[in-house]
Amino acid sequence: MAIPAAIVVVPVGVLFIISGLVVNSLQGIFFILVRPLSKNLYRRINKVVAELLWLELIWLIDWWAGIKIEIHTDPETFKLLGKEHALVISNHKSDIDWLVGWILAQRSGCLGSALAIMKKEVKFLPIIGWSMWFSDYVFLERSWAKDESTLKSGFRRLEDFPMPFWLALFVEGTRFTKTKLEAAQQYAASRGLPVPRNVLIPRTKGFVSAVRHMHSFVPAIYDCTVAIPKDTPSPTMLRIFRGQTSVVKVQIKRHMMQELPETGDGTAQCLLSSWEGIACSAAFLALVTIIMQILIQSSESARSTPVGLPSQDPMKQALVQKHSEISH
Repeated sequence: MAIPAAIVVVPVGVLFIISGLVVNSLQGIFFILVRPLSKNLYRRINKVVAELLWLELIWLIDWWAGIKIEIHTDPETFKLLGKEHALVISNHKSDIDWLVGWILAQRSGCLGSALAIMKKEVKFLPIIGWSMWFSDYVFLERSWAKDESTLKSGFRRLEDFPMPFWLALFVEGTRFTKTKLEAAQQYAASRGLPVPRNVLIPRTKGFVSAVRHMHSFVPAIYDCTVAIPKDTPSPTMLRIFRGQTSVVKVQIKRHMMQELPETGDGTAQCLLSSWEGIACSAAFLALVTIIMQILIQSSESARSTPVGLPSQDPMKQALVQKHSEISH
Protein backbone atom coordinates (compact mmCIF):
# COMPACT_ATOMS: atom_id res chain seq x y z
CA MET A 1 0.00 0.00 0.00
CA ALA A 2 1.36 3.42 -0.96
CA ILE A 3 2.39 5.63 1.94
CA PRO A 4 2.26 9.45 1.84
CA ALA A 5 5.77 10.60 0.99
CA ALA A 6 5.83 13.26 3.73
CA ILE A 7 5.48 10.63 6.47
CA VAL A 8 8.77 9.12 5.35
CA VAL A 9 10.59 12.16 4.00
CA VAL A 10 10.46 14.24 7.20
CA PRO A 11 11.86 11.77 9.79
CA VAL A 12 14.21 10.05 7.35
CA GLY A 13 15.33 13.43 6.02
CA VAL A 14 16.13 14.75 9.52
CA LEU A 15 18.04 11.57 10.40
CA PHE A 16 19.90 11.66 7.09
CA ILE A 17 20.91 15.32 7.48
CA ILE A 18 22.17 14.88 11.05
CA SER A 19 24.06 11.66 10.37
CA GLY A 20 25.31 13.04 7.05
CA LEU A 21 26.84 16.11 8.63
CA VAL A 22 28.48 13.90 11.25
CA VAL A 23 29.93 11.70 8.50
CA ASN A 24 31.13 14.74 6.52
CA SER A 25 32.79 16.10 9.68
CA LEU A 26 34.59 12.80 10.28
CA GLN A 27 35.69 12.70 6.64
CA GLY A 28 37.03 16.24 6.94
CA ILE A 29 38.95 15.44 10.11
CA PHE A 30 40.55 12.35 8.58
CA PHE A 31 41.27 14.25 5.36
CA ILE A 32 43.21 16.90 7.29
CA LEU A 33 44.93 14.70 9.85
CA VAL A 34 45.45 11.32 8.17
CA ARG A 35 45.67 11.87 4.40
CA PRO A 36 48.89 13.97 4.53
CA LEU A 37 50.59 11.14 6.44
CA SER A 38 49.17 8.15 4.55
CA LYS A 39 46.81 8.40 1.59
CA ASN A 40 46.15 4.66 1.60
CA LEU A 41 45.25 4.61 5.30
CA TYR A 42 42.94 7.59 4.75
CA ARG A 43 41.20 5.78 1.90
CA ARG A 44 40.65 2.67 4.00
CA ILE A 45 39.18 4.72 6.85
CA ASN A 46 37.07 6.82 4.49
CA LYS A 47 35.64 3.66 2.89
CA VAL A 48 34.17 2.62 6.23
CA VAL A 49 32.97 6.12 7.16
CA ALA A 50 31.34 6.81 3.76
CA GLU A 51 29.52 3.49 3.86
CA LEU A 52 27.82 4.53 7.12
CA LEU A 53 26.06 7.29 5.15
CA TRP A 54 25.48 5.50 1.87
CA LEU A 55 23.94 2.45 3.59
CA GLU A 56 21.07 4.68 4.73
CA LEU A 57 20.07 5.25 1.10
CA ILE A 58 20.52 1.58 0.30
CA TRP A 59 18.17 0.72 3.16
CA LEU A 60 15.62 3.13 1.71
CA ILE A 61 15.62 1.61 -1.77
CA ASP A 62 16.30 -2.01 -0.83
CA TRP A 63 14.29 -2.57 2.34
CA TRP A 64 11.75 0.24 2.53
CA ALA A 65 10.64 0.37 -1.11
CA GLY A 66 11.64 -3.20 -1.89
CA ILE A 67 13.10 -2.39 -5.29
CA LYS A 68 13.87 -5.70 -7.00
CA ILE A 69 17.20 -5.77 -8.84
CA GLU A 70 17.88 -8.73 -11.11
CA ILE A 71 21.46 -9.37 -12.25
CA HIS A 72 22.09 -11.22 -15.50
CA THR A 73 25.69 -12.31 -15.99
CA ASP A 74 27.89 -15.38 -16.28
CA PRO A 75 29.24 -17.24 -13.20
CA GLU A 76 32.86 -16.18 -13.77
CA THR A 77 31.99 -12.48 -13.88
CA PHE A 78 29.74 -12.85 -10.83
CA LYS A 79 32.62 -14.32 -8.80
CA LEU A 80 34.94 -11.43 -9.75
CA LEU A 81 32.55 -8.62 -8.78
CA GLY A 82 34.15 -6.57 -6.02
CA LYS A 83 37.47 -8.42 -6.26
CA GLU A 84 39.21 -6.36 -8.96
CA HIS A 85 39.55 -2.80 -10.26
CA ALA A 86 36.98 -2.19 -12.98
CA LEU A 87 35.77 0.57 -15.28
CA VAL A 88 31.97 0.36 -15.31
CA ILE A 89 30.12 1.74 -18.33
CA SER A 90 26.34 1.89 -18.37
CA ASN A 91 23.34 3.45 -19.99
CA HIS A 92 21.37 5.97 -17.90
CA LYS A 93 17.79 4.69 -17.70
CA SER A 94 16.34 6.32 -14.56
CA ASP A 95 17.13 8.92 -11.91
CA ILE A 96 18.15 6.23 -9.39
CA ASP A 97 20.70 4.39 -11.55
CA TRP A 98 23.46 5.55 -9.19
CA LEU A 99 21.58 3.97 -6.27
CA VAL A 100 21.23 0.73 -8.21
CA GLY A 101 25.00 0.82 -8.71
CA TRP A 102 25.52 1.36 -4.98
CA ILE A 103 23.37 -1.68 -4.18
CA LEU A 104 25.36 -3.86 -6.57
CA ALA A 105 28.60 -2.53 -5.06
CA GLN A 106 27.37 -3.16 -1.52
CA ARG A 107 26.44 -6.74 -2.41
CA SER A 108 29.93 -7.14 -3.93
CA GLY A 109 31.72 -5.71 -0.89
CA CYS A 110 33.06 -2.53 -2.50
CA LEU A 111 30.45 0.12 -1.69
CA GLY A 112 32.95 2.52 -0.09
CA SER A 113 35.25 2.25 -3.11
CA ALA A 114 32.53 2.55 -5.76
CA LEU A 115 33.39 5.80 -7.56
CA ALA A 116 31.90 7.66 -10.51
CA ILE A 117 32.52 10.42 -13.01
CA MET A 118 29.92 13.12 -12.39
CA LYS A 119 29.12 16.72 -13.26
CA LYS A 120 30.88 19.36 -11.17
CA GLU A 121 27.74 20.76 -9.53
CA VAL A 122 27.19 17.55 -7.55
CA LYS A 123 30.26 18.06 -5.34
CA PHE A 124 28.74 21.24 -3.92
CA LEU A 125 25.67 19.41 -2.61
CA PRO A 126 25.82 19.13 1.17
CA ILE A 127 26.24 15.63 2.60
CA ILE A 128 26.08 13.42 -0.53
CA GLY A 129 28.18 15.66 -2.77
CA TRP A 130 30.71 16.37 -0.03
CA SER A 131 31.03 12.66 0.82
CA MET A 132 31.69 11.93 -2.86
CA TRP A 133 34.39 14.61 -3.01
CA PHE A 134 36.15 13.11 0.03
CA SER A 135 35.94 9.69 -1.68
CA ASP A 136 37.89 10.55 -4.87
CA TYR A 137 34.96 10.91 -7.26
CA VAL A 138 35.88 12.67 -10.52
CA PHE A 139 33.89 15.84 -11.32
CA LEU A 140 33.58 17.39 -14.79
CA GLU A 141 32.49 20.76 -16.16
CA ARG A 142 31.25 19.32 -19.47
CA SER A 143 33.82 21.35 -21.37
CA TRP A 144 36.42 19.09 -22.99
CA ALA A 145 39.07 21.81 -22.94
CA LYS A 146 38.92 21.70 -19.11
CA ASP A 147 37.76 18.15 -18.56
CA GLU A 148 40.58 16.46 -20.48
CA SER A 149 43.17 17.39 -17.85
CA THR A 150 40.69 16.78 -15.01
CA LEU A 151 40.06 13.24 -16.20
CA LYS A 152 43.75 12.54 -16.63
CA SER A 153 44.61 13.65 -13.10
CA GLY A 154 41.56 11.83 -11.70
CA PHE A 155 42.57 8.56 -13.34
CA ARG A 156 46.18 8.93 -12.20
CA ARG A 157 45.03 9.38 -8.58
CA LEU A 158 43.55 5.89 -8.71
CA GLU A 159 46.79 4.14 -9.71
CA ASP A 160 47.72 3.39 -6.11
CA PHE A 161 44.19 2.81 -4.80
CA PRO A 162 44.64 0.19 -2.04
CA MET A 163 41.33 -1.69 -2.52
CA PRO A 164 39.35 -3.00 -5.49
CA PHE A 165 37.36 -0.08 -6.90
CA TRP A 166 34.69 0.51 -9.52
CA LEU A 167 34.75 3.71 -11.56
CA ALA A 168 31.34 4.27 -13.16
CA LEU A 169 30.90 6.21 -16.39
CA PHE A 170 27.46 6.90 -17.87
CA VAL A 171 28.69 7.18 -21.44
CA GLU A 172 25.42 8.55 -22.80
CA GLY A 173 26.13 11.69 -20.79
CA THR A 174 22.48 12.23 -19.85
CA ARG A 175 19.40 10.37 -18.62
CA PHE A 176 17.27 8.54 -21.18
CA THR A 177 14.00 10.19 -22.28
CA LYS A 178 11.81 9.77 -25.36
CA THR A 179 12.70 13.26 -26.55
CA LYS A 180 16.43 12.56 -26.28
CA LEU A 181 15.95 9.20 -28.02
CA GLU A 182 14.24 10.90 -30.96
CA ALA A 183 17.10 13.41 -31.20
CA ALA A 184 19.64 10.56 -31.07
CA GLN A 185 17.77 8.69 -33.81
CA GLN A 186 17.76 11.76 -36.05
CA TYR A 187 21.46 12.30 -35.44
CA ALA A 188 22.28 8.65 -36.17
CA ALA A 189 20.26 8.69 -39.39
CA SER A 190 22.01 11.87 -40.58
CA ARG A 191 25.47 10.42 -39.87
CA GLY A 192 24.86 6.95 -41.27
CA LEU A 193 25.09 5.32 -37.83
CA PRO A 194 22.90 2.44 -36.60
CA VAL A 195 19.65 3.99 -35.37
CA PRO A 196 19.20 3.25 -31.62
CA ARG A 197 15.87 2.07 -30.21
CA ASN A 198 16.56 1.55 -26.50
CA VAL A 199 19.64 3.65 -25.72
CA LEU A 200 21.19 6.98 -26.67
CA ILE A 201 24.35 7.43 -28.73
CA PRO A 202 27.39 7.25 -26.41
CA ARG A 203 29.91 10.04 -26.04
CA THR A 204 33.30 8.52 -26.65
CA LYS A 205 35.86 11.06 -25.39
CA GLY A 206 35.58 10.20 -21.70
CA PHE A 207 35.68 6.47 -22.39
CA VAL A 208 38.71 6.79 -24.66
CA SER A 209 40.52 8.85 -22.03
CA ALA A 210 39.68 6.31 -19.31
CA VAL A 211 40.99 3.39 -21.35
CA ARG A 212 44.15 5.27 -22.32
CA HIS A 213 45.10 6.27 -18.78
CA MET A 214 43.82 3.21 -16.85
CA HIS A 215 44.99 0.58 -19.31
CA SER A 216 47.97 -0.42 -17.18
CA PHE A 217 46.30 -0.89 -13.78
CA VAL A 218 42.59 -1.66 -14.38
CA PRO A 219 42.13 -5.21 -15.70
CA ALA A 220 38.44 -5.21 -16.61
CA ILE A 221 35.56 -3.25 -18.09
CA TYR A 222 32.02 -4.05 -16.93
CA ASP A 223 29.62 -3.34 -19.78
CA CYS A 224 26.27 -2.84 -18.03
CA THR A 225 22.78 -2.56 -19.46
CA VAL A 226 20.03 -1.22 -17.20
CA ALA A 227 16.46 -1.98 -18.29
CA ILE A 228 13.05 -1.30 -16.75
CA PRO A 229 10.30 -3.80 -17.72
CA LYS A 230 7.54 -2.10 -19.70
CA ASP A 231 4.85 -3.43 -17.37
CA THR A 232 6.63 -1.99 -14.30
CA PRO A 233 6.60 1.69 -13.25
CA SER A 234 9.98 3.37 -13.56
CA PRO A 235 11.56 3.81 -10.11
CA THR A 236 11.80 7.39 -8.85
CA MET A 237 12.80 8.93 -5.53
CA LEU A 238 9.16 9.87 -4.86
CA ARG A 239 7.98 6.29 -5.39
CA ILE A 240 10.77 5.07 -3.12
CA PHE A 241 9.74 7.43 -0.31
CA ARG A 242 6.17 6.16 -0.70
CA GLY A 243 7.35 2.57 -0.33
CA GLN A 244 6.33 1.64 -3.88
CA THR A 245 8.32 -1.16 -5.46
CA SER A 246 9.73 -1.47 -8.98
CA VAL A 247 11.88 -3.91 -10.94
CA VAL A 248 15.29 -3.09 -12.41
CA LYS A 249 17.18 -5.56 -14.61
CA VAL A 250 20.95 -5.26 -15.00
CA GLN A 251 23.01 -7.22 -17.50
CA ILE A 252 26.77 -7.26 -16.92
CA LYS A 253 29.33 -8.30 -19.52
CA ARG A 254 32.99 -8.38 -18.55
CA HIS A 255 35.68 -7.43 -21.08
CA MET A 256 39.43 -7.46 -20.54
CA MET A 257 40.96 -4.00 -20.73
CA GLN A 258 43.98 -5.43 -22.57
CA GLU A 259 41.74 -6.56 -25.44
CA LEU A 260 40.86 -2.99 -26.38
CA PRO A 261 42.88 -1.13 -29.03
CA GLU A 262 45.28 1.42 -27.61
CA THR A 263 44.47 3.99 -30.30
CA GLY A 264 41.75 6.52 -29.60
CA ASP A 265 39.82 5.80 -32.80
CA GLY A 266 39.91 2.06 -32.20
CA THR A 267 38.71 2.43 -28.61
CA ALA A 268 35.87 4.74 -29.67
CA GLN A 269 34.78 2.25 -32.33
CA CYS A 270 34.71 -0.53 -29.73
CA LEU A 271 32.40 1.57 -27.56
CA LEU A 272 30.04 2.29 -30.46
CA SER A 273 29.99 -1.38 -31.39
CA SER A 274 29.36 -2.34 -27.77
CA TRP A 275 26.48 0.12 -27.60
CA GLU A 276 24.81 -1.62 -30.52
CA GLY A 277 24.97 -4.77 -28.40
CA ILE A 278 23.49 -2.92 -25.43
CA ALA A 279 20.51 -1.96 -27.56
CA CYS A 280 20.02 -5.65 -28.32
CA SER A 281 20.54 -6.51 -24.64
CA ALA A 282 17.79 -4.12 -23.56
CA ALA A 283 15.44 -5.71 -26.08
CA PHE A 284 16.51 -9.15 -24.83
CA LEU A 285 15.78 -8.26 -21.20
CA ALA A 286 12.37 -6.92 -22.22
CA LEU A 287 11.65 -10.19 -24.06
CA VAL A 288 12.72 -12.21 -21.03
CA THR A 289 10.32 -10.17 -18.89
CA ILE A 290 7.39 -10.81 -21.24
CA ILE A 291 8.09 -14.56 -21.34
CA MET A 292 8.36 -14.73 -17.56
CA GLN A 293 5.06 -12.89 -17.15
CA ILE A 294 3.36 -15.35 -19.47
CA LEU A 295 4.79 -18.31 -17.53
CA ILE A 296 3.77 -16.79 -14.20
CA GLN A 297 0.22 -16.11 -15.33
CA SER A 298 -0.21 -19.53 -16.93
CA SER A 299 0.97 -21.36 -13.82
CA GLU A 300 -0.75 -18.96 -11.37
CA SER A 301 2.45 -18.88 -9.38
CA ALA A 302 3.53 -15.99 -7.20
CA ARG A 303 7.20 -16.81 -7.56
CA SER A 304 9.61 -16.55 -10.48
CA THR A 305 13.01 -18.04 -11.20
CA PRO A 306 15.95 -15.76 -12.13
CA VAL A 307 17.00 -16.07 -15.72
CA GLY A 308 20.66 -16.91 -16.37
CA LEU A 309 22.76 -15.86 -19.30
CA PRO A 310 25.12 -17.98 -21.35
CA SER A 311 28.84 -17.69 -20.82
CA GLN A 312 30.50 -14.63 -22.32
CA ASP A 313 32.80 -14.98 -25.29
CA PRO A 314 36.01 -13.00 -25.65
CA MET A 315 35.47 -9.39 -26.65
CA LYS A 316 36.24 -9.81 -30.34
CA GLN A 317 33.79 -12.67 -30.70
CA ALA A 318 31.20 -10.70 -28.72
CA LEU A 319 31.49 -7.73 -31.05
CA VAL A 320 31.08 -9.96 -34.09
CA GLN A 321 28.00 -11.50 -32.48
CA LYS A 322 26.53 -8.05 -31.75
CA HIS A 323 26.88 -6.98 -35.36
CA SER A 324 25.24 -10.25 -36.41
CA GLU A 325 22.29 -9.65 -34.06
CA ILE A 326 21.80 -6.11 -35.34
CA SER A 327 21.86 -7.20 -38.96
CA HIS A 328 18.98 -9.55 -38.21
